[in-house]
Amino acid sequence: MSTELYLHKTSEATKRNLPTLVEFPERHGTFDGSPSSRNFHENTSSTKLMLRRDLSPWSRSSAKRAFDCACVLLMMPLILPMLLAIALAVRLTSPGPVLFLQQRMGRNGRNFTIMKFRTMIHRSDGAHQPVTTSGNQRFTLVGPFLRRWKLDELPQLFNVLIGNMSLVGPRPKLPEHAISNLPCRAGITGAATIAFAREESILARVPEHHLKSFYHSVVLPAKHQLDADYMAHATILSDLKLILDSVLRRWDESIMESLLEDWMFEQRNSIPMHSLKVSEHPFIHAPKISEMDRPPSTGEVRAY
Repeated sequence: MSTELYLHKTSEATKRNLPTLVEFPERHGTFDGSPSSRNFHENTSSTKLMLRRDLSPWSRSSAKRAFDCACVLLMMPLILPMLLAIALAVRLTSPGPVLFLQQRMGRNGRNFTIMKFRTMIHRSDGAHQPVTTSGNQRFTLVGPFLRRWKLDELPQLFNVLIGNMSLVGPRPKLPEHAISNLPCRAGITGAATIAFAREESILARVPEHHLKSFYHSVVLPAKHQLDADYMAHATILSDLKLILDSVLRRWDESIMESLLEDWMFEQRNSIPMHSLKVSEHPFIHAPKISEMDRPPSTGEVRAY
């Protein structure tokens, strides 16, 4: 199945608010009763997301593992100089370790240590924001560049060789974000990676007090929809297509934009306008007529 078909299927299912592939857990909270949150969480009593489809033969085959190892080993002569150059740049531009090591949940719920080039200012206490946006982290000098081009993910090629990960598959989640046990190896890239490649910049547009609930109730279910489709239909051709799309940076922001627009629309309609001052509304930032240095226009008067 092509990347475009993955994205189209998930976009359509999301717009119809049909949780056709998964059940979503109640334990991650809601939007305080908003319509989007209710649709994602209604009629669920389990505490684990249940994938409704079996793995495709390719997803569970030893041939996929052999394919991963062969691709990584063939790429190593080209990748090693790049890895050394990036490691040197990270080391010279900020104090702290070159690699960022973090526990992620992988195949069958087993935790493993994922490797990335460090892109944020090192903190000795290891504290981090559970949901990362482009505005809530302190990046190193080369951090934004590495993240924009996904170069910080290159050390995960060693995770592939070790056997923790695959080149293509569902992205491994933080333990606090994991709402399912993956039945296959997590991937460096995948259909969800293509759809959410600009996740951090788009999440920066969500009001901070809504960020966690938006991520858990909207973003994570959409990612799992894509993951379920991938695991059910994956083939060697679809893996090659997803790898090529990732290398050529063929991102598709339409799902993320659609999710955000739908959620903002629901938020605007769920907050009684008469109960808020204009300055307090999270999505309306109109100037106050009383503070204008000119007569208000007809349209501005109608806004009040």
